[in-house]
Amino acid sequence: MSSSTPLFHNSLLSSSSPCSQYTKNAGTTCFSIFSYSTSNPTPLLQLKSWDHDYYPRNAPFWVVSDRKPRRGNVIRLHASVAKTASSNSAVSNSSTTKRVVLSSVMTVALAVGNKVLYKLALVPMKHHPFFFAQLTTFGYVIIYFSILYLRYRSGMVTDEMIALPKAPFVAIGALDALGVAAGMAAVAMLPGPAIPLLSETMLVWQLGFSSLILGKRYRCNQIVGCILVAVGVVLAVASGSDSSRMLSGVKPVWPLLMIASSAFQAGAFIIKEFIFVDAAVQLKEKSLDILVVNSFGSAYQALFVLLFLPFLSNMRGIPFAQLPTYLKDGAGCFLNIGAGASGCNGAPLLPLLYVATNLLFNISLMNVVKISSAVVSSLVVMLSVPISIYVLSLPLPYLEAGATLSPFFLFGSAILVLGLILYSIPQPAKDCSKIS
Repeated sequence: MSSSTPLFHNSLLSSSSPCSQYTKNAGTTCFSIFSYSTSNPTPLLQLKSWDHDYYPRNAPFWVVSDRKPRRGNVIRLHASVAKTASSNSAVSNSSTTKRVVLSSVMTVALAVGNKVLYKLALVPMKHHPFFFAQLTTFGYVIIYFSILYLRYRSGMVTDEMIALPKAPFVAIGALDALGVAAGMAAVAMLPGPAIPLLSETMLVWQLGFSSLILGKRYRCNQIVGCILVAVGVVLAVASGSDSSRMLSGVKPVWPLLMIASSAFQAGAFIIKEFIFVDAAVQLKEKSLDILVVNSFGSAYQALFVLLFLPFLSNMRGIPFAQLPTYLKDGAGCFLNIGAGASGCNGAPLLPLLYVATNLLFNISLMNVVKISSAVVSSLVVMLSVPISIYVLSLPLPYLEAGATLSPFFLFGSAILVLGLILYSIPQPAKDCSKIS
C-alpha cells in the first residue's frame, strides 16, 4: 500500500491538463485549491469557471463549471458585505461611546473626590502647602515608574512603548512646570475668586491648540457647548462675590500670567493627546499604555520643577536658604511626628487619602484623553467644579460649617449641563472652526 502511493501521485503529476499553463482561454479559468507538496507547490485541484480569464498551470485535478454567476447574486453579495461592514462600524462606535461615557462618569466622581480631599488634606498641611506640592510632584515619579515596571514585567508594556520618542514628554514636562511656576506667581497676587475663573480659559486654549496641532475641526454645536460650559462654571464659582470689583487694583500682568498658566497646561494636554494618536500609528495594533505617558511626563515635570525650585520657593515667601528647614518641618507635619507636628491633626491619613485619589484621578483623566480627546477631558473636569462646590458647602469633618449657595450657583450649573448636552449632540453641522 505504501509503495503504490508514490506511483499513484507520480501518475497524477504526469497527467496532462487543459489548465497546464497561464493562457487566456475564452473566459475560462482554473482555480488552485491546495498543493500536493510544500517543496513542489503544484496544485492538486483546480476549479474551472467562465468568469475569469487566467488560470494557473500543472494541476492534475480540475473541475469544469459552466455556470456563470448571476449579476444579481454579485450585487446581493456586495450589499451583504457593505451591510456587514456598516453594522460592525456601528457596533464599534457604540462600544467606544459607552467607554467614553463610563470613563467620564468615573473621572467626574474621582475629580469631585480629588477636590474635596485636597481641601481636607490642606487642613493639617495649611502651613506647609509648598512642601505638599513638591511631595506629590516628586513622589508621583516613584509611584508611576514602580507601577510601570510591574506592568513591563507582566508584558502589558512593551519595549516599543518604552522606546517612543522622548521629545514630546520633555515638552509636556516643561509646559507643566511653566504652568505651575506662572500659576504660583499669579496666585500670590490675585484675589481668591478670580483664580478659578481665569483658569477656565484653558478650555479655549485647548480648542485652539487642538485645531492648530492636531488639525481638528469642531462643529458649531460643540463650540457653543464649550462656551456655555465655561460661562456656567464662571457663574457657579463667582456666585456670591462682587465680580465687578474682583480685579480692581490688580496689575494686568497677574491675570495675564494666570491665563498663560492655563495656556501652558492646555498645551501639555494636547501634546499628550498627540502622543496617543501618534503611538497608534507607530505601535500598529498595540495600544499605548497610559502609565508610559504619566510616568515620563511626570519625570520631566519633576526635572523642570527642580530647576525652577529657587524661583518657586521665593514666590511662596520661602527664602531658598531656608528651604531645607521648611521641608524638614513639612515632613514632620505630614507624618504627624516631631516638634513641628502641632496643629497637624488629620495627618497622615487625610494627605494620603488625597494622594491615592489624585493618582486614580490622573490615570482616569488620561484614559479619557486616550479614548476621546483633551477637550472632552476638560469638559469632564469642569462638570466636577459645581458638584465639588456643592459637596464642600455641606458640613464636613475638619472643615468649617457649610455655606448657603446662591441662586446664581444653580443657574450656572444648569447652563453648564446644557453646554455639555449641546456639545454631545451628534449632528452633521457645518464646521465653525476655519483652522484646518
